[in-house]
Amino acid sequence: MKIFSKKGFMVVEVLVAASIITASILAAMLVAQKSIYVSRQALHTAEAAFLLEEGAEAVRILRDNAWDNISSLTPATSYYPLFSGATWTLSSTPNTVGIFIRTVTISNVNRDNVTEDISSAGTDDAGTKLVTVAVSWAEGTTAVSKNLKFYVTDIFSE
Repeated sequence: MKIFSKKGFMVVEVLVAASIITASILAAMLVAQKSIYVSRQALHTAEAAFLLEEGAEAVRILRDNAWDNISSLTPATSYYPLFSGATWTLSSTPNTVGIFIRTVTISNVNRDNVTEDISSAGTDDAGTKLVTVAVSWAEGTTAVSKNLKFYVTDIFSE
């Protein structure tokens, strides 16, 4: 009858236990790292949504102050909302809000001559503009951008 030696069996148990613990800790660290990354993305997306809405409100305030604030802007030019002197203005100088760059672009609008609906054909409607507010930022090595498009009209004209 042979008796097997149990020398070294304890070393194998320790190595297996250490491997399991190390793998568990590494997995937990990867989950935590991914969780932080996803949380940061969600925070940036929420901040961008607020900045988009604030940019839209800034354009509406400019429209409410005087339609010329909107109609005098050059179409397809990037403007940057700036709160200055207790009111909003649109500057041609780029500015940032934290990590975000917010731009406002104005486009002309055409209306169908018969139905008066907004269309790609028809005549220019000087009392309506298409506004695009964009917020962009870097998320690691990726550039992220969110847009908000809406129409503004000259509601105070006679």
